[in-house]
Amino acid sequence: MKRREFMTLLGGAATWPLAARAQQAGKLPTIGFMGASTPSAWSQWTAAFVQRLRELGWIEGQTVAIEYRWAEGRSERFAEIAAEFVRLKVDVMVMEGTAATLAAKQATSVIPIVFPLSGDPLGAGLVASLARPGGNITGLSIQQTDIAGKRLDLLRELVPGLHWVGIMANPAGPSAVLDLRAAQAAARTLGLDVSVLETQRVEEIRPAIEAIGNRAQALYVCADPFTSANRALINELALTARLPTVHGDYVHTGGLMSYGASFPDMYRRTADLINKILRGTKPGDIPVEQPTKFDLVINLKTAKALGLDVPLHLQQLADEVIE
Repeated sequence: MKRREFMTLLGGAATWPLAARAQQAGKLPTIGFMGASTPSAWSQWTAAFVQRLRELGWIEGQTVAIEYRWAEGRSERFAEIAAEFVRLKVDVMVMEGTAATLAAKQATSVIPIVFPLSGDPLGAGLVASLARPGGNITGLSIQQTDIAGKRLDLLRELVPGLHWVGIMANPAGPSAVLDLRAAQAAARTLGLDVSVLETQRVEEIRPAIEAIGNRAQALYVCADPFTSANRALINELALTARLPTVHGDYVHTGGLMSYGASFPDMYRRTADLINKILRGTKPGDIPVEQPTKFDLVINLKTAKALGLDVPLHLQQLADEVIE
């Protein structure tokens, strides 16, 4: 810890409610909000976050300021954005994903950090424990060991005679690597053959999909800032290759299906954590939370384009059906 940070803690300032400290300084309490993808890709989740803040009394531009920064799927931006938030002296950071939160952790040990989505916060060293995170970090984990199996089961229902699946993952993304391992294990259990597509640059996406187009019958896309930022391209190429896709996030850009933690709900709950921190609770005392709501979204337009019939019972189970 730097000497200046240590002296601040000794002085007791770190125990004041952050909102009160911001008002003492004559400015609104400020949230540094980093989206790992783009504003358009994150619009639903940002809206859920801002709406929940408003419900809790934090109105953007009136009682709280929000500094938005977008990494656009480029992991090298994480450290730059974290350093910028430190320079801006924000009162709390929202950093999406494990890698971004690790970058923020390296940038500051004092400013509270909240992650809305992390695959394995304990294994990645973000927190000391899920119940008592310690330090200046807390948030929500999306680690669910059985989700990959459920996605593949759903694919089997939609794709007759499915026996070979391509799995696309960013090898540099901690959450994607966890998802990949879980999907491979689930595929073995289900007796499915697997082709792994490692992609971390845009120019790798097309050749990866083309390489499996004559073998795989479907494509499992591991959720990650990179794949999220490029999901429209991934879905377009998969559709051209006649590959039904299943995602961990939403499929409004042409994918067939998604199943996973409800991201709007996770961002609403992130606002709840921010509220606690701005009102004086130390992040290290706030337990890391798990998903409580899961969404199944099915794109009937894509199913029709692929010549697939979606069973009525699946349509009835879906939280959203895109027609």
